[in-house]
Amino acid sequence: MPSASSAVSDSGRSVPPSLWRNADFRRLWVGQTASQLGEHTSLVVLPLFAVLTFDASAGELGVLRAVGQAPILLLSLFVGAWVDGWRTRTTMVLTDAGRALVLGAAAAAGLSGRLGLPALLALAFAVGALSVFFDVAYQVSLVRLVERDQLVRGNSALEGSRSAAQIGGPAVGGALVSLLSAPVAAASNALFFALSCVSIRRMRRAESIPERPEHAPRGWRRIREGLRFVAGDAALRAVCVASAAFQFSFAAMMTVYLLFLPRELHLSGTVVGLALAAAGPGALLGSLLAARLPGRFGYGVVLVCAAALGDGVFLCVPALHASSALTVPALLAVGFVFGLGGQLVNVAVMAVRQAVTPDGMQGRAAATITFVGMGVTPLGSLLGGVLAQEWGLRTGLLVTAAGMLLSPAVMALSPLARLGRHLPASHDALGGVDGPQDPTHV
Repeated sequence: MPSASSAVSDSGRSVPPSLWRNADFRRLWVGQTASQLGEHTSLVVLPLFAVLTFDASAGELGVLRAVGQAPILLLSLFVGAWVDGWRTRTTMVLTDAGRALVLGAAAAAGLSGRLGLPALLALAFAVGALSVFFDVAYQVSLVRLVERDQLVRGNSALEGSRSAAQIGGPAVGGALVSLLSAPVAAASNALFFALSCVSIRRMRRAESIPERPEHAPRGWRRIREGLRFVAGDAALRAVCVASAAFQFSFAAMMTVYLLFLPRELHLSGTVVGLALAAAGPGALLGSLLAARLPGRFGYGVVLVCAAALGDGVFLCVPALHASSALTVPALLAVGFVFGLGGQLVNVAVMAVRQAVTPDGMQGRAAATITFVGMGVTPLGSLLGGVLAQEWGLRTGLLVTAAGMLLSPAVMALSPLARLGRHLPASHDALGGVDGPQDPTHV
């Protein structure tokens, strides 16, 4: 994980000095890094614990991953409507305190010998539910913290911290499960979330919450406003469809992948963690390039090309065999390219979404896109388990990896591909949320 000093040394490129001198932004950056490190560690710890300790079948692993992803489908829209009217700092602090407590309890249960597969399912659901709150809140927090012309670079810095977590999280998780135990791995996750809680709690700037009209709609009406806003914008619609295509296929592919590496390629938990962690350095490079490439080549070109490169590289994996000396280097290269392409897409898409969305709609827009895109991941995870069980690991991996190419195809045929070098205007400048909207403004 890069140190704060290294981030400062790169600030002339990835983060403007004026942005990095913002103490609250630094605290958000530190908290985000710690929180993402805990999250990416748990994404490896839980599946590997199930596979290596309980000898979980493909179907059971699919269920475990689906349970952890189910809160995205169940809670995202409600969380988005709630966050728009609440302080994001408070939300993030309470969320990470909750994740620390849940994982701490899981560690205690594991050390006492009471951590079984049912407990893992409950743990995965609880952590997933709290993660929905944090992920929506931190995206909205940046919009309230920095100026509009700093969004791309601010997102680049935050996504860079997520890249650092991708470097350390899988490797730490795989090593802890393989060398020590799942309870120790869960305890380390709790420490990461506790650090995030402390850092974000130190943010001092009074947060500006968009004022609600005197008779502001509540509950389902606010959710419907968010759905209508996203559906009324051609670029955001394309983001939803492309995200759903990617997340569904990626969830299916990862379920097969986590079985393919230890069982077909006979890799240890530590090596599996390193293979997954290889996406981190690529994502870190992608977060740095994301601050420059869209301004040079255009957002559309960057989105389509990066998605095609990052998603297509997994088609190489089914050709690997355990006996080859090139297997592990090839897996590291695949992870690196995937991280590079994926991070370029993440930063560009988030900047576009934040730019076209009014302040009072940020939480609902983020949650709506999360709901549509990530809401299908439980189904993808279940499908991956079925394909691995019925068709075999190698064939299942090839089919699910090919499905990931649907995402760049959707973007290439949408208004996203026509985005130029500048971010589109917010609907605040186009007549407001409820005013006339031009769905082809991008």
